[in-house]
Amino acid sequence: MAFTYEQVRDFLNKEARYLDDRDFEAWVELYDKNIQFWVPSWDDDGELTRDPQKEVSLMFYAHRDGLEDRVFRIRTERSTASTPNHRTSHNLSNIEIVESDEDSCLVRFNWITFTCRYKITDHFFGTSKYRLIKGANGEMRIKEKTVVLKNDCIHQVLDIYHI
Repeated sequence: MAFTYEQVRDFLNKEARYLDDRDFEAWVELYDKNIQFWVPSWDDDGELTRDPQKEVSLMFYAHRDGLEDRVFRIRTERSTASTPNHRTSHNLSNIEIVESDEDSCLVRFNWITFTCRYKITDHFFGTSKYRLIKGANGEMRIKEKTVVLKNDCIHQVLDIYHI
């Protein structure tokens, strides 16, 4: 069975809800064990970096273990960037299935995340591309995630719940 727009939309909204509710354990379960999670950076010429292995990235996790470690650090307050907690609101738009077959689909969408901490409200915005696959039990999983952050200036440490 191919991926439907409604299934994809609901899945993306669930991921956003998990982040907003700080349910990081449920959030990380949405990812395949062999996820590539990448947030490229902008170079001096205003071009995105192309190779996370050779160029600077804002974030890069080659496997889900890295995401699980990040969640552990947030939960155990070993992340000073996450203490105190950020309140977030993820808003998605322009969800598009770019390509699809029986086993996977490529999804593109725009997003904006509002965040509040220390009585300061900020925002992050950008475009994401996900490769979604069907897991062993038929559930959707994120196999590849590329997030293009379009903010020019970042006034704080960027973390998983900001994007």
